[in-house]
Amino acid sequence: MEPIEIISRIVHILGAITLFGGAIFTRWALMPAAEKLPEAEHETLKEHLFKKWRMIVGIAIAMLIFSGFYNYLAVTINEHRGDKLYNALMGIKILLAFVVFFFASALPGRTKSLEWVRKNAKTWTIVTILLATVIVSIASFLKTRGPYTGGTPEIPVEATE
Repeated sequence: MEPIEIISRIVHILGAITLFGGAIFTRWALMPAAEKLPEAEHETLKEHLFKKWRMIVGIAIAMLIFSGFYNYLAVTINEHRGDKLYNALMGIKILLAFVVFFFASALPGRTKSLEWVRKNAKTWTIVTILLATVIVSIASFLKTRGPYTGGTPEIPVEATE
């Protein structure tokens, strides 16, 4: 493996940890604690926290997009050319990632048109966590599957008896 491939993989994993871990922390640590604050303090905390978190989310998403497309286009695509299952799952993973990016950005955002996301922050944070779990599961499967060798996998004799 080339150093750039290793760096790109590390950047990708760090971006994923940031978004995924941030969503878990927000839902099960921050939200319950912040709910106990008086309304004025709660709003002040949210304002200060979201200002910082928006920047972190933007950086993490950029890390994931750039490293993800590099990893796919420059590193893994040649190993999986013709592998329909790999490419289908990778496509699903990428689409789900963009949904996660949407909610990760909308939840701390300021856009009035996305107020519906912030009004149901608990629900959409859980949806984000579940989608991120699916993405990590697909990524783990694809990483451990190995390179495509062509053809269809052989069916063991025992399975046909």
